[in-house]
Amino acid sequence: MSTTWHYVERGSGRPLILLHGIGLSHASWAPVLDRLAVHRRVLAFDLAGFGQSPSLPRGTAPTHENLLASLTQTFANLGLDTPVDIVGNSLGGQLALVAAREGVARSVVALSPAGLWAGRHAPPQVRLTLKATRLLVKRMPRLADGLLHSPIGRTLAFALPMTSRGWRVDSEEAVAIGKVFREAAEFETTLAAAERFTGGSRIHVPVTVAFGARDWLLTRSCQHRDELPAQTRWLRPRGWGHVPMWDDPEAVAQLILEGTA
Repeated sequence: MSTTWHYVERGSGRPLILLHGIGLSHASWAPVLDRLAVHRRVLAFDLAGFGQSPSLPRGTAPTHENLLASLTQTFANLGLDTPVDIVGNSLGGQLALVAAREGVARSVVALSPAGLWAGRHAPPQVRLTLKATRLLVKRMPRLADGLLHSPIGRTLAFALPMTSRGWRVDSEEAVAIGKVFREAAEFETTLAAAERFTGGSRIHVPVTVAFGARDWLLTRSCQHRDELPAQTRWLRPRGWGHVPMWDDPEAVAQLILEGTA
């Protein structure tokens, strides 16, 4: 797995890795990127098969283990030493936890991480919401773009999968998000490969987990702590949705800096 993932880089200092959620790209970190770059060398990646990153090699399923192997190879290709501080949202949050379990992460901040549900696979309502969103942007792109150009439209469209404050997302940025979601090459395969996170007792580094009180995608049924290490700092910030970077960028950036200090 020698392919290097696409990334954007800001700032200088000790590296800080940012990993996005399913269907998104590095651009989901835009509201906090410059805030973090004041203090750290920040690298925001497109996961394999999303944004501008190529898919994993043919025949390689996008399981968390395979994604981590590819990410670790990317670190090696870039000359990044591990362990390294990793921040992830949703799918990226679970990948950050897997990285910590395997000794690749120095610390983890997981924002609404996937994989903390009770069963082996994501609950039906999670899969249904994501598949319906994908269907809308793929089958009715003009309708989707029209909705995202409107403050009311993007507030409604983003409420479940992303943020309860969709009007804060610039219209052109929102349309670009829809385009990335529509063109994600590995959306279906990655969603199908998503499983419960296990083995957290092997994590011995600092872990911060935050589920926003307005996360209407990964609700309480997806917020089990039993597989997390005992030292996990568990937070439930008010006003934060599933992708909280647009909800409260200042507080999100502060949490990241504190959790990876």
